[in-house]
Amino acid sequence: MSEWRELELGRGLRVKHGWAFKGEHFRDSGEQIVLTPGNFHDGGGFKPKNGTEKFYDGAYPEQFLLKRGDVVTAMTEQAQGLLGSTATIPSDETFLHNQRIGLVEITDPEVLDLRYVYHLMNAPMVRRQLQATATGSKVRHTAPERIQDVRVAVPDIPTQQVIAEVLDTVDVLIENNRRRVAVLQEMARAIYREWFVKFRYPGHEDVLLVDSALGPIPEGWVAGTVGDALELKYGKALKAAVRRGGEVAVVSSAGVVGWHDESLVDGPAIVVGRKGNVGSVHWVDGPCWPIDTAYYVATGLPLRFVVEQLRRTEFTNTHAAVPGLSRDGAYARPFLIPPSDQLDNYQSIVDPLGAEASALAKQSDSLGSLRDLLLPKLVTGQIDVSALDLDALVQEGVGS
Repeated sequence: MSEWRELELGRGLRVKHGWAFKGEHFRDSGEQIVLTPGNFHDGGGFKPKNGTEKFYDGAYPEQFLLKRGDVVTAMTEQAQGLLGSTATIPSDETFLHNQRIGLVEITDPEVLDLRYVYHLMNAPMVRRQLQATATGSKVRHTAPERIQDVRVAVPDIPTQQVIAEVLDTVDVLIENNRRRVAVLQEMARAIYREWFVKFRYPGHEDVLLVDSALGPIPEGWVAGTVGDALELKYGKALKAAVRRGGEVAVVSSAGVVGWHDESLVDGPAIVVGRKGNVGSVHWVDGPCWPIDTAYYVATGLPLRFVVEQLRRTEFTNTHAAVPGLSRDGAYARPFLIPPSDQLDNYQSIVDPLGAEASALAKQSDSLGSLRDLLLPKLVTGQIDVSALDLDALVQEGVGS
């Protein structure tokens, strides 16, 4: 096993501030995206923002255009636990280095390997040091100098590279699963759009379009309302202090916000934002606990159809004093209801896609747990990487 030595990160790397991109040049579309703390997963890794990116069309210094493989770290805690989260840039000439983000550069390749540093900086021991030295009362900040002052024990470069390769392998498996899930979800959405938006469902050639409150729709379909199709039930408060952890998702209007060991709703479930993120629509595969900022859906219609219809429904704030979505306001929104045979056909096609996506997501969760277990032990030398049987661990993790 390699000998480990203690040092400050600044012995082998430097962290560089980004540039202050000017707000007047931000756009909703374009070619280049300003990186923000929202592009980081809490536990590390790059997070696409999928529609909420800030594109930039102004001039900027060339050195602030990031390239594939660059390692960057969040120096502002935009959300709890985000400070110090580190990610790898996924593509060339797309992302711009914003001032709240640190770019990690190796200054001595005989001391630190960049891929190893990526994983090391996501390890709990590094994140704790950054939290301890952060400044700010409401929003916590760190700085390049504080990151460079973090003390760690590191092995020699060959051992760093082997550890990085092991952790990269797990990350690649997780990312491959995420991509497959995204493909399956897009296939289901594409079928929905073809059948229920463009009305190109099997047999549509023999069905006339008739006028309705929603515009022309196939004869025999109902231009109804949300209230005709489903019931919105109130979630139940569950404070963070009493959540016991477990496999039951605690869901707010913002999505999954924690975990519990008791469910309020059997899964799968659809959760709709009532306060805060008004009208947001979340799919939950398993049992869950919607809290009091959200509704959950009760309906006899196929859930995978309902969730897509709700995602296309324009909900608006219906409370003047306190932002929120009233049930009466939600129930009044238009909702297209196809005949049961069309819904049954749709369900028979998309349910297997959803089941496969759920299985892959569960595998990713298991692999993520494996990575989270290995990461702190590998980068502190508690596990000898030369004796590690990664294939066996991955098979065990995927099968669990």
